Amino acid sequence: MKSTDYLKSLSGKDDGALREELESLRKEQFNLRMQAATGQLTQHHRAREVRRNIARVKTMMRAAKG
Repeated sequence: MKSTDYLKSLSGKDDGALREELESLRKEQFNLRMQAATGQLTQHHRAREVRRNIARVKTMMRAAKG
């Protein structure tokens, strides 16, 4: 998913949904780190995408508070 599409999907979510999204992204990040550590990671670009999506979700959460 393109970053603009991802941001549009995040803009319609409330605080609880953003927290759930952040939690699922962190779980995915952990799984990707474990796969990388054991040499099983095949989609290396996913780690970067997930890290950036976490930052996007945190930014949206911060913007909603202010």
